[in-house]
Amino acid sequence: MSRTALIGLTVVALALASTAHAQLRVPYSTALTLEIAKKCLAGAEAESKKNNWNMAIAVVDEGSHLVAFAKMDNTQLGSVRVALDKARSANSFRRPTKAFEDALVGGRQAILGLHGAAPFEGGLPLAHDGKIMGAVGVSGELAPQDGQVAKACVDALAK
Repeated sequence: MSRTALIGLTVVALALASTAHAQLRVPYSTALTLEIAKKCLAGAEAESKKNNWNMAIAVVDEGSHLVAFAKMDNTQLGSVRVALDKARSANSFRRPTKAFEDALVGGRQAILGLHGAAPFEGGLPLAHDGKIMGAVGVSGELAPQDGQVAKACVDALAK
């Protein structure tokens, strides 16, 4: 990914992190390819292995359809569905799933009424040229660790 695309990705990530309840008008893109999804997955797997964490990692496209998936050995089975839910949530609502977690912790229980909004850290949108091309969802450890591994996926795309 080019430096310009990385800057665009950073700008989109900052905008997405700002709020859990306002509608974001970031457009979608069809730029996600299997090659890009595998690069994202490889970055996330490397971070997981480096920390000896067992993770399920899902990458979805702009339509929230699964493009790439990995379940590391000894990952709890419930994390498979949670990883996919986090990826779909980050994509569908155009923001990190931590925004929903933070809103819930802050007392906005209405978040629980949003169908498909996973209120757990570990889901991040994937952007290209200022448009969302999909998302990654990670589950298997504590929420901050899931978030760290999801960020490694995003960082891998910037290289």
